[in-house]
Amino acid sequence: MGVVQDIPLLQTTCDIWDKIQNFQAREDDILIASFPKAGSMWVQEIMDLILLNGDIKKSMRAPCFLKVPFIDLNAAPLPSVEAANGMESPRIIKTHLPLQLIPPSFWEKNVKVIYVARNAKDSMVSYFYFQKMNKMLPDPGTWNEYFSKFLAGNVPWGSWFDHVIGWWRAKDKHQILFVFYEDMIEDPKREIRKISQFLGKELTEEVLDIIQHHTSFDIMKENPMANLSTLPSFVIDQSISPFIRKGKVGDWRNHFLVVQNALFDEEYMKKMKGVGLNFRNEL
Repeated sequence: MGVVQDIPLLQTTCDIWDKIQNFQAREDDILIASFPKAGSMWVQEIMDLILLNGDIKKSMRAPCFLKVPFIDLNAAPLPSVEAANGMESPRIIKTHLPLQLIPPSFWEKNVKVIYVARNAKDSMVSYFYFQKMNKMLPDPGTWNEYFSKFLAGNVPWGSWFDHVIGWWRAKDKHQILFVFYEDMIEDPKREIRKISQFLGKELTEEVLDIIQHHTSFDIMKENPMANLSTLPSFVIDQSISPFIRKGKVGDWRNHFLVVQNALFDEEYMKKMKGVGLNFRNEL
C-alpha cells in the first residue's frame, strides 16, 4: 500500500499518480464515482445501456472493465489511464477516489458525475469478501481485524465516512447525481429513469424495462461481460467468493457481533452528525 494526501491507495496507483492527476477529461465524459463495493459496476452497466438505448447486443461487446476504464487502478489486465485516453467519446469513466483526489480536469470541464452510495455496514461486509478474493488488494485478515481497519479508514481508498461526506458536500457545486444502492434495490426502474434523465436521455418504458431486466441481479450474475469471470483467477479468485455475491440490503446482520454493532453506531453518530446524509441499513 501507498499513501497520497493521507489516503491509503494501492502502490501501483501511487506509481502512476502524475498520470492520473494530469488525466484530461472531456466535456461529454460521464464519471461514475463510489467508495468500493457500493454498486458502481451495477450502475455502470445501466449507464452503458442507457447510452445504447437499451441495445443488449452492443452492451455485450466487451467485459465491463474494458468498456469503462477505471482510472485509479494500475494493474494488468485492467485498463486505466491509457485505455481511457484512446477511447472515443462519450466515455464512461470509473473512479473510487475521494473528492479531493479527483483529477482537476473533471471540474474544469464540468463533467457529469454519478456517485453511488451504499450504507456503511453492508459496504464493509462486501469489501471484506472482495479483499479476500481480489488478489490486487491486501489480504483483509479476519473479520474482527477487518472491522477495526474499516472503521479506522485503513483500507484501500480510505475512510468510508470521509468519502461519502466529501462527495455529498460537493453535490450542489458540480453536476453530481447521488444514487443510493438501497434505492436501486427497492425500485430499480425508478432509479434507472432518474439516471437516464440526468444523462439527458428520455427512454421509453419498454427500453427502461429491458435495462432493468438485463441489469437485474440474477442476469448480471450469469453475464460473463459483467461478472468478471473473464479475468484469470490470479487476479480475481471467485472460488473464494463470487464477485456478484448477494446483492442484498442488511447482510451485515449476519456478520456484525452485538458489540461491533454498538461500536459502529457510536462512531457513525460522531462522524455523520449534522451532515444531512441518511442511509438505510435495511429495507
